[in-house]
Amino acid sequence: MDRATPRAVRMAQPLAREVVEEIAKQYGVCIRPIALRRLDTYTGKVETIDVPCGATLESKCPPCAKRKRQLRMAQCREGWHLDHEPVNTPDEADHYQRYLVELRADAQAWRDEMEKAGEDTTDLDAAIGDLDDEITRAGMRGNVLGRTTGKRSRSTRRRQDALDLPKRTMNATTLGRTFTGSNGKTFRPSMFITLTLPSYGRVRKNGAPVDPSTYDYARAARDALHFSKLADRFVQNLRRVAGFDVQYFASVEPQKRLAPHLHMAVRGHLPRAEIKQIAAATYHQVWWPSVDMVKFEGDHLPVWENGVGYLDPATGEVLPTWDEALDQLDQDDDAEPLHVLTFGPQLDVQGVLAGTTDADTCIRYLSKYLTKSIGDAIDPDDSAQREHAERLGNALRYEPCSPTCPNWLRYGVQPKGAKVLFDRRTWVLEALGLPDEPIDPHRYVWRPVKPGDPGIDPIGVRLLRSVHERQRWRNHLRGLEARAAGLPDEELSAISEEAA
Repeated sequence: MDRATPRAVRMAQPLAREVVEEIAKQYGVCIRPIALRRLDTYTGKVETIDVPCGATLESKCPPCAKRKRQLRMAQCREGWHLDHEPVNTPDEADHYQRYLVELRADAQAWRDEMEKAGEDTTDLDAAIGDLDDEITRAGMRGNVLGRTTGKRSRSTRRRQDALDLPKRTMNATTLGRTFTGSNGKTFRPSMFITLTLPSYGRVRKNGAPVDPSTYDYARAARDALHFSKLADRFVQNLRRVAGFDVQYFASVEPQKRLAPHLHMAVRGHLPRAEIKQIAAATYHQVWWPSVDMVKFEGDHLPVWENGVGYLDPATGEVLPTWDEALDQLDQDDDAEPLHVLTFGPQLDVQGVLAGTTDADTCIRYLSKYLTKSIGDAIDPDDSAQREHAERLGNALRYEPCSPTCPNWLRYGVQPKGAKVLFDRRTWVLEALGLPDEPIDPHRYVWRPVKPGDPGIDPIGVRLLRSVHERQRWRNHLRGLEARAAGLPDEELSAISEEAA
């Protein structure tokens, strides 16, 4: 009988770090905590505090993703079937949002000084534009300057091949209509809507195409990239037809064929026929420069020249900027959109009433996909599905995903705000002489702890400390519940000792 070698025995033993992580997950403790150093400006006390990473994907941090999911479920449950107008009170700005606005103020002041001195502000303007985008991503509405800049707009005339939409007079409400049943009871139904993209070719049960050579991967890739715009347009059309400010809660499910699939909990009710009419009449046009011809690839790529931009490596000619490329598109009366998105014929509409099991089922179904990524739809043991994902990935590889995408250089256009590969945020901070750290104007000043800081404990120690703290909270809660239940003093004492 063969005996296991000491190495084999060792390799069969679980890793201590993995055991700690599993215990942390069981207690709902973030396994990727962010260390922040907090200074109390009143007392001068400095301490290091672990802040949850806040990840929304289970693949990154299951405890944080679970908390996010539970929060979204509660928000959906409370807001879906309201019978009164919600009170929208803006949240207070957090320290990172304040930090961004303060940084924006410094950048604007620096730009004003450069402009007065007659200096070129092109690079700084691009960086400020990125900073404004970051302010929006950080959860703030509206423009910092309080005004809109030159936004391009095309004719709002509908396409000739698009169906017409009915339109009702808009009412200043977010609530749907009420109906009275034969028994005299009044109820206010809502809807659960599922929208799907069209077919790109026949697929098998696992989502892989029957014939990969005829599957329209190019269209599938562009539909996936711009799907959010199509969903936004559907909501706009829905509100026009409904005649009130329709509110909704939605999530995207990755289908097995890897196409996005939208589920919406919609407050209010419209006839199914109208919903189908709205979906069939909804489209989104992508007015971008053409990508039919690849101009640069391999070793023949555009080169950057400071103060000028990207140049053709062979001729030295400056490539058209993003705005110049769009200007050419605007001047071409025969121009066609790069891509047009529409929904497929598959559509599901369900009427839902508050407080029913159907409502709870829909909410659980919606929130299920909030913590999933498109990769979760791929079976690693299914070779046909893996190959399908690879082909779709190849179709997406060189497809421009936004005006700022570097892929535009392949097609002879400088991306919007083009600059040599460099972190603009870091560039602005260094140029202004500011530290790359958040600043809180109130009592506490929070500073990020850099990786490798000798003053921070190993991650295993920090997780164990957080698990202990969570245990103490739970035991304390048990004590409160026991006291409320009137347990004998000796049992309360035992619980108190455990909590301590």
